[in-house]
Amino acid sequence: MSAAIMSDDEPQYIMKTPPFDTRFPNQNQTRNCWQNYVDYHRCHKIKGDDHEPCEYFKRVYRSLCPNAWHEKWDEQREEGTFPGKI
Repeated sequence: MSAAIMSDDEPQYIMKTPPFDTRFPNQNQTRNCWQNYVDYHRCHKIKGDDHEPCEYFKRVYRSLCPNAWHEKWDEQREEGTFPGKI
């Protein structure tokens, strides 16, 4: 975990990286990205939009996945062509 602290007149930001996940031990984090994206949307589907623990999965996939990937997956979910089971 690293922290970026701004000067006294600017707000403070704490930057975190996703913790190590033993299911994805390799450098390539593509599967980790995919799984957290799917888990986030499954969590919202089951628990509802206001369930705070679901946000963990969102923070992880937003950190690991390139923006273009999850934007494309969002479009696919809207069109009903997303290849995963949510």
